[in-house]
Amino acid sequence: MSNTVTTWYLEQTSPGDLVPAAGPPAEQGVRIVRAEVPSPEFSRFLYTAVGGDILWTDRLEWPHARWAEYLGQPGVETWVAYERGTPAGFIELAAQAEGAVEIVYFGLLPAFRGRRIGGELLSYGTARAWDLAGRWPGRAETKRVWLHTCSDDGPYAMDNYRRRGFRLFDTTTAVTPPAPAPGS
Repeated sequence: MSNTVTTWYLEQTSPGDLVPAAGPPAEQGVRIVRAEVPSPEFSRFLYTAVGGDILWTDRLEWPHARWAEYLGQPGVETWVAYERGTPAGFIELAAQAEGAVEIVYFGLLPAFRGRRIGGELLSYGTARAWDLAGRWPGRAETKRVWLHTCSDDGPYAMDNYRRRGFRLFDTTTAVTPPAPAPGS
């Protein structure tokens, strides 16, 4: 059976648009660290661990070389949230032309949802999108941070984006063929 998917495109056009979230309590031991060494294995783990139950499938067929090539591009960054040393989620940024930075992927592993980590990770990652040029000599200063989310994503995704100051700029609807769950 086919699936109708609505995709929403959201953006911020100024660092002042970002509304930071109240983070999780300190006793949770949450920290966010950039994975500075491109690692196809680690990035694939994050992608499948976060996206497995919400049917992220577009990168499942990527061979090691494609992951390595993508992750090695200047301006591609992966920021990982850890709770007491355990990976809890990630946000992936990709610098684009004319000062745009896309939040390509963002999410939490299922066991870490509902623990106030998502708002903290989105706030932190969006701030890193705004200051990305400072870590990549020759990149244009960020003028826009954007992302897309869809009706197949988690039920709290759109609310989190809006609470962080993202504004809707486009909506599309498409009918997609059924996709098997990752790992099936």
